[in-house]
Formats: sequence, structure tokens, C-alpha cells
Amino acid sequence: MNKKIAVIGAGHVGATCSMYLAEANLADIVMVDIIEGVPQGKGLDLTEAGPVRGYNAKVFGTNKMSDIKGADIVIMTAGLPRKPGMSREDLLSKNADIIASVAGSIKKYAPKSFVIVVSNPLDLMTYHMQKKTGFPKNRVLGQAGVLDSTRMRAFVAMELDVAMTDVQAMVLGGHGDTMVPLPRYTTVAGIPIGELIPKDRIKEISKRTAVGGGEIVKLLKTGSAYYAPAAATVDMCRAIFCDEKKVLPASAYLTGQYGIKDIYIGVPIVLGAKGVERILELKLTKGELKSLQKSAATYKKHLEFLGYK
Repeated sequence: MNKKIAVIGAGHVGATCSMYLAEANLADIVMVDIIEGVPQGKGLDLTEAGPVRGYNAKVFGTNKMSDIKGADIVIMTAGLPRKPGMSREDLLSKNADIIASVAGSIKKYAPKSFVIVVSNPLDLMTYHMQKKTGFPKNRVLGQAGVLDSTRMRAFVAMELDVAMTDVQAMVLGGHGDTMVPLPRYTTVAGIPIGELIPKDRIKEISKRTAVGGGEIVKLLKTGSAYYAPAAATVDMCRAIFCDEKKVLPASAYLTGQYGIKDIYIGVPIVLGAKGVERILELKLTKGELKSLQKSAATYKKHLEFLGYK
């Protein structure tokens, strides 16, 4: 394989990303972690699973950032995990230091790469990553809306007992409690869910989507979600490598769209070989637009904490 993806962090999200990437045969994978032996062991284990699982991708584990040299895509999963009672914003200062350190290595060893940020608090870390790498904004994006909309799709399918793949959903805003699920743009085989689900249940599904990550944190008690975040990230990698021009919600840099600028926030994008190829502006109701702008304003305040004006 000629393509190469670097996964920073060999914890649950990073290792699961590596597994899904290998099974998709998208590229060879280098998994980097600061803990000696962990990425090497997991990488070897995944490589040995190849003959049975039917993939030829090689998975290599390392403790050296220099091994990401020439990566086409870098997936940033490293960072402190969320714990029960901890908001994504609580993670801000500690994970910002980790992002800054990794960004320098990405700039040095993989200067032409696309960077997909998974580390929380996601929208803020994506902004921080772009600033620290200095990469074009179309090449740095956050995996947020893909995961949030995937959760909403699952909840709608569970509610109606229909195929999950028939459900499409749209979730905008920050990857946190201020996210903005859009039931009007959520369908089952093209049928608006408003025609299939009572209003009160749609409201409950939207609410559950907004706290979807927190629900899993409470259940696990010692960690956070990793299967769905990893799957969403691999979906984005495929869209870039295969130039799918895929329409999906992700954390992208806004320059005035939706009345918001100079911030990363979840919006519908077209994702292809050039990364974020364009941002789609949906016709939102006054309430939806207000919620999206409020979400952005919340993150603006947190950026000031990081020293950004």
C-alpha cells in the first residue's frame, strides 16, 4: 500500500481506529503512543489478525513521532479521557498542551497531511491544532458531527425498529452539550421523521443525542466511547482518500457562514480529496440559527482562555 495514516494515541479510540482502518484496507497505519510497548503490541496484534480478517494493511506501533513521516492523514486521538462529572471543557488546558506538542511534530514530519482531530474538547482542540500547525484550514478538521449524527441515526432506528443505514441525520454546533440536532433534516429512506415519530419523542431523541457521549461515560465509569468515534473517523478518512465528495457534518473553520467566523464548529461540509471542499449553508429557522450561534459563542469564550482573541 502506498497510502499511510498516522494515529496519534494507542488507547481505545486510537486502537479501534487502527483496527477499522486496517479492515477497510485504506492504508498502512502507524500508531504512536508515549507508553513503551503498548503501540508496538497492539500494532503487532492487529497485523497478525490480517490473514483471518482479510486485510493486507500493515499496522506498525512506535513511540517515536518521527515515524509518522510522510503520512497522508494524521488522526489525533491522544489526550486525557473524560471522567464521570467532567465536562469536555474541563479537559481544555491539559489537552491543549498535548495538542501543541503533537502539532509541532506533524508540521515537521507530515507537512502535507490532513489532520482529523478526535481529542476533546473537540472544536477547541481542532482550532488549536490548526493554529499550531499553520496548515491550510481545509486540511484540518474535527470529527464531531459525524459521530453526533451517527448517534442520532442509531436512536431513530431504535425508535422505529428500522434499518440504521436507512436513517440520515444532521447535527450541527459544538461537540458538547450545546450541539444542535436538526430533526427537520433527519429522514428515514427520505421520509422526514416528523411524519413517523411524535414530537415529544423526537424531542427526547434530540436530547439524548446531545448527551450521547456523557451517557456512555456514566455507564463505563472509567472511560469514554470509542467504537462509534473510531467508526466516524474512518468514514472521514475514506471520504478523503476516495474523493467521495461526501456531505457530512464536521467541525470546520467558518469565515462568516451562519453569521459565525474565526472558529471551528460543527457544520455540513463536502469532504473530498482536498479536505473540506466547501461548507453548505442550510436554511435554518430563527431558533436553530440562534442555537448554533450560541454554541459558537460558548466556544469563543473558551478560546480566550487559550490565549486566542
